[in-house]
Amino acid sequence: MQEHGMTIDLYELTMADSYWRRGMNGAAVFELFVRPPVPHRRFLVAAGVEAALEYLAQLRFKEPALAYLRSLGLFSEGFLDYLAGFRFSGEVWAVHEGEIVFPGEPLLYVRAPRIEAQIVETYLLNVVNFHTLIASKAARMRLAAGRGASLADFSPRRDHGPAAALGVAYASYLGGFDGTSNVAAGMSSGLPVIGTMAHSYVMSFANELEAFRAFAADHPRPVLLIDTYDTLRGAERALQVARELRAQGRSLAGVRIDSGDLPTLTRKVRRIFDEAGFPEVQIFISGDLDEYRIQAFQAAGGVADGYGVGTRLGVSYDLPALGGVYKLVEDESGPRVKKSPGKQTLPGRKQVWRTEGEGELADVVALAGEELPGRPLLTRRLTAGRREPARPLAAVREEVLQSLWRLPEDLRIIAHEERPQYPVSLSPGLRGLVAELEGAGD
Repeated sequence: MQEHGMTIDLYELTMADSYWRRGMNGAAVFELFVRPPVPHRRFLVAAGVEAALEYLAQLRFKEPALAYLRSLGLFSEGFLDYLAGFRFSGEVWAVHEGEIVFPGEPLLYVRAPRIEAQIVETYLLNVVNFHTLIASKAARMRLAAGRGASLADFSPRRDHGPAAALGVAYASYLGGFDGTSNVAAGMSSGLPVIGTMAHSYVMSFANELEAFRAFAADHPRPVLLIDTYDTLRGAERALQVARELRAQGRSLAGVRIDSGDLPTLTRKVRRIFDEAGFPEVQIFISGDLDEYRIQAFQAAGGVADGYGVGTRLGVSYDLPALGGVYKLVEDESGPRVKKSPGKQTLPGRKQVWRTEGEGELADVVALAGEELPGRPLLTRRLTAGRREPARPLAAVREEVLQSLWRLPEDLRIIAHEERPQYPVSLSPGLRGLVAELEGAGD
């Protein structure tokens, strides 16, 4: 965790040193939420919470980090001594990984001595912003693809570095994808790994049929890429291989198309295999897909059993960053509020109460002590540096899928045009506190 311990913006440490020098280390509460409005997103899938909790439980400052900080000439020796013995001692209340949430709602809050709560800001925002961004994008693609189609993360070659590729693989699986092409993610997180073949493989043989036969002989469940030269001729050659495999007691798993008029080509390829008595051969498509293009493909009459999604998932093409923030909302003097125009915050520790019914969902943001109808979304996840064990990822993913299909129909619509943010209410107690502090001085 050493590299994670140093994932801190410099000003977190310079402020912390100043707090330490002045004895300002009483209890403080910082809240992490996504500032509304969020373009093109009417709901979010909370992710990165487990990574945040693990970071807090393991955070240490070892000698190489302390030596580097000392070399900057910015910090007092007393503060560096404090960091040498650092252990996170506070508590965290958070939504569960995979919870459907909305902009403006707290995803988590940290209650700890001020220095502890301050210096963890950068890492918490990094993991929660990025994982939530990708999980939310993936969930939209799942809604567009439908329940039965497979979705594969093909993004590593376009992601913003190897670490980001691991995050995309994890968060997209959480958001409803079936697996990833990223072998490192499969090894480190146990994610299902998925892959077919590249055009270069086909081009490496004397002809397309020879390439197909070789791959089918060497792979237990072959999926053949049929658009290197001519897609329909490629389909006929793949059909020939399917017949040869059937004679051996094996089967062709599928074919993939990566270019061309995909709706027209997939219909024709489907007909080729169905009329020959091979309805089990699946059709996969890829090529700059996202939720909008999947939806357009289906509307044009395209037929596919699965989708490989790369760039537009890995960089969240239509929304490349999520505006999550981490703000002081309470300290030993009471509730705190930021009044900056356009960036106001809501004071005090909070809870989110959700009521749900058939196709209905309503959230109310309340003060932590208020009791309202519904279920509370925030639960205590870490106490005195000890965290709850993470739940199995596959089980969390299944709950995300169930939550997506239970969403009100209005929230499941995928549309290019901007639509109003889903309304989130404030409780009477929170509205009263806001009014009380509105006239308070600076």
